[in-house]
Amino acid sequence: MIVTTTPSVEGRKITAYHGVVVGEAILGANVFRDLFAGITDIIGGRSGAYEQSLAEARGTALRELEERAAAVSGNAVVGVDLDYEVINNMLMVSASGTAVTLG
Repeated sequence: MIVTTTPSVEGRKITAYHGVVVGEAILGANVFRDLFAGITDIIGGRSGAYEQSLAEARGTALRELEERAAAVSGNAVVGVDLDYEVINNMLMVSASGTAVTLG
């Protein structure tokens, strides 16, 4: 499935729009404690453990987005936006876009 931040896919025609789809992933409250417990992982101001957790959450949100697009008969998602929010010491990663059928 093609997932893109652009509003269209170059060289492909959108033949149907299926609506907005969303995928979400939430890192639990313990993630911050666990990540800061491994503070020695920080080199040059970056935390590999934190980056790995974010990458996993982002991957989960994007997989969920693709599954929801397929469930409404889409074969691509355009206009994808990734958002990161902290809610009550939990990190939420949200991916949203428009499910479409490409011809």
